Amino acid sequence: MSEEISSHAIFSNAFTLLLKLWRFDQPPLEHRMDAVPVGAHLTPEYLLLVRNSQLTSSDDLQKDQSKIKRLTRLSSPLSGEPIFLDSFPKLTLWYRQHQACIASPLSGLVPGTPVHQIVEALLNFMFRKINRTGQSLTPVISGSSSSSGPGNEDVSLHLKLPAWDILEAVPFVLDAALTGCAHGRLSPRELATGLKDLADFLPASLATIVSYFSAEVTRGIWMLASMNGTDWPSPAANLAAVEQQIKKILAATGVNVPSLTVGGNSPATLPLPLAALVSLTITYKLDRSTDRFLNLMGPALSNLATGCPWPCMPVMVALWAQKVKRWSDFLVFSASRTVFHHNRDAVVQLLRMCFAATLGQTTSSIASNGGVGALLGHGYGSHFSGGISPVAPGLLYLRVHRAVPNVMFMTEEVVSLLMHSVRDIASSLVPSEKLKKSKYVRKYGQVSLAGALTRVKLVATLGASLVWITGGVVLVQSLIKETLPSWFISSHGMDPSGGMSEGLVSTLRGKALACFAVISGTFAWGVDSSSPAAKRRSSILEAHLEFVAGALHGKISLGCNKATWKSYVSGLISLIVGCTPNWLLEVDVEVLKSLSTGLKQWDEEELALALLNSSGIGAMGATAEMIIEGGMNFVR
Repeated sequence: MSEEISSHAIFSNAFTLLLKLWRFDQPPLEHRMDAVPVGAHLTPEYLLLVRNSQLTSSDDLQKDQSKIKRLTRLSSPLSGEPIFLDSFPKLTLWYRQHQACIASPLSGLVPGTPVHQIVEALLNFMFRKINRTGQSLTPVISGSSSSSGPGNEDVSLHLKLPAWDILEAVPFVLDAALTGCAHGRLSPRELATGLKDLADFLPASLATIVSYFSAEVTRGIWMLASMNGTDWPSPAANLAAVEQQIKKILAATGVNVPSLTVGGNSPATLPLPLAALVSLTITYKLDRSTDRFLNLMGPALSNLATGCPWPCMPVMVALWAQKVKRWSDFLVFSASRTVFHHNRDAVVQLLRMCFAATLGQTTSSIASNGGVGALLGHGYGSHFSGGISPVAPGLLYLRVHRAVPNVMFMTEEVVSLLMHSVRDIASSLVPSEKLKKSKYVRKYGQVSLAGALTRVKLVATLGASLVWITGGVVLVQSLIKETLPSWFISSHGMDPSGGMSEGLVSTLRGKALACFAVISGTFAWGVDSSSPAAKRRSSILEAHLEFVAGALHGKISLGCNKATWKSYVSGLISLIVGCTPNWLLEVDVEVLKSLSTGLKQWDEEELALALLNSSGIGAMGATAEMIIEGGMNFVR
């Protein structure tokens, strides 16, 4: 209530809310220096599409009064027609300029145009102290041939313009200011002060400041700024401590990454646009009036620093930890994800620890019993002696998985870890000395097998969760269409038996892969057709079942153990028939007939009949033929 209310303030608040819905801080996939996790990125078009789809589906929701009431609250009664981005010309113009600035270097400022005049006015407003010295700064920075000149005491009077017009000029202002700093016409302090004045004048410009500087960092054309404490703020006071804390956090979780040093005694550096952005953020005082601005810039700055070379993220954390000591633990913990962006081995180690914690195979007392509690732990904090308490591997992975630069290798790693986990389960639950005593064989063996199956389902669920969280629908489809067929075709050497039955291990592995595949599919597609992703299900599932049918009939040579393959096929079909029968209605009947024929060759007549029985009207003829051929024993 103490703030001055102006049209620019009202506009900026509304614009900030739109940006938070949009998640604009996530750069497009094709414009990142490194690949980002596969997944959907929100856009203004997508938000409008969701709104329009809610309206068009309102007729189908007449029976659900709660959904109708919610839809009424979300949608204005005056806007019952579909709305598209072109319905907002000014927003459309800004959004296209935003995309253009990300895609390519800035160009197109024509001298003498209204935009050019606003650029000059903004530059004079931002750097008016320099202009008072008599230096003609504007032509040097912006490349124009005219200037407002020194002595312009109230240049803000000339900026009483609509916010959209000012936003259109901001990218050119930023380009000019950054160029001036790179060529020594502006000091780093003057640049940060000018940016702060611009952001205070029109807070909505923070969006363009963040997106422009982020794009320039990813282009990699700017000089490095030496964070030496003279020109730019220095993190030297606690940078080494930050790196040691990061290393300690990872070591406590079971991840050992030795290469976390800056190297030498040279001062830390940041790309010039990133240095400017960090310097801008630390100029803000921490109070309620600035929270919304820092909340807007914070995620984007963190994502940007994560993708930059080491130690950009620790440098940023060190600077902010100096400013706000009470945030130190949180900032350091957040910075630990950067390691996983730069080191693939660290990602594999963390995945391995997730499986180990779930099975209770770690030295931590919390994780000794395994299960979900050991996987996710109890958060993190510094209330324990010696700094931040150990972080559970699952919780850490939830924090870092978005920083993994290349997720396509994850399916192979998860499958490999799943297979190792199955062997560990078998070795721990079927002790050889118990099996040698005949009076324990039947009773103890049955208990062990039931326990083993339960734990196999647990790690299969963990593997499916990791794949789904990491890459979403795209990674799950890659798993089912490519990774699993490749694994079955490839040859896998036999591990030492360790006194256990190799047949039991192979069988459990097949069960684990079947659970893994079906649970992954349900995460991605759902069990019916209500999910939008279900439209992609039929082609992927049919391709996989065609592979299974081809291998059953000997058309495809397999390299895996025969017991593993048989266990996988029977487990896969049983789970689909029992849990997701609607999937079968989308598969070509000829593929299902081929599968049922192959199952009959394995003496799995009952499962073959259940498969056809769940496959809809198209499979009725084949079902009747199988019943007749097999006699009435099938009928129950």
